[in-house]
Amino acid sequence: MGFRKKNKSPPVLSHEFVIQNHADMVSCVAMIILLGLMFEVTAKFAIMFITVQYNVTSTFDERPESGNFYQYGPKDMATVFFYVLIAIILHALIQEYILDKINRRLHLSKTKHSKFNESGQLAAFYLFSFIWGSSILTGEEFATNPTFLWEGYPHNHMVMLQLSALSLHCSFQVKFFYICQIAYWIHALPELYFQKVRKEDIPRQLYYICLYIFHIAGAYVLNLHRLGLILLVPHYLVELLFHASRLFYFSDENKQKGFTLWALLFVIARLLTLTLSVLTFGFGLSRTENQGFSITDGNFNILTVRQVQFLF
Repeated sequence: MGFRKKNKSPPVLSHEFVIQNHADMVSCVAMIILLGLMFEVTAKFAIMFITVQYNVTSTFDERPESGNFYQYGPKDMATVFFYVLIAIILHALIQEYILDKINRRLHLSKTKHSKFNESGQLAAFYLFSFIWGSSILTGEEFATNPTFLWEGYPHNHMVMLQLSALSLHCSFQVKFFYICQIAYWIHALPELYFQKVRKEDIPRQLYYICLYIFHIAGAYVLNLHRLGLILLVPHYLVELLFHASRLFYFSDENKQKGFTLWALLFVIARLLTLTLSVLTFGFGLSRTENQGFSITDGNFNILTVRQVQFLF
């Protein structure tokens, strides 16, 4: 596909060869999976990578119709793997056709060049995730009824509203949102190598990448997707503002007003996170009738799990 223009051809399978051609190599793997859909023998395996799994049908007593909902399971790892490939390809496209062109005009130093690329990639991701997450939360009753964060736990069906028509549409969106979030942050690990991140920057980036994977995957596996989604949306807005401000700062060092607004929103977002965490883990889940630990039922409502989730 030719994502990058190569001035010379390094030895095949050397480090430089892999770095220069990683997007093309990953694209080939993704294409092989997609081609698997064309043949009946391989289609059942290929579809496991491309579509979200564990679609279940439930019928409610309150109304005659049934709804299709999604749960999680081990096959989700295959889906995450495929979207990790997609994330790597999109990362290369943004880098090649947007960030590299801007970098050539700004003539940044190596240090600023690395930080500019980091902020550019994250700003694009935060913007997309914030819009997507906000669209899922649109029309939610959380502002007037925050108890839906813990009522009815464990929330095995990935819906944000209980017993509403909107749930039938949100279930797929919630599941796919989490799949893409986990895939993106996992893809960020090999990108440390592909983008030749400086050694002094690796520990810092590795730290926040692992924290994102831990928190998002934890909310997904522990059936806390409602709380996780509500906390991610304002957090991503704050992070978007920070990295957008840093991009403007690199283009003109006099543009620093964005950091002041970011500092204010950062404090508000952290207070919101703390408040919702205390309400959910300290009061809500601790007082529900369904206490216990059961992997089969998806119930992880015990003191140890609540404490670990709250502290982290």
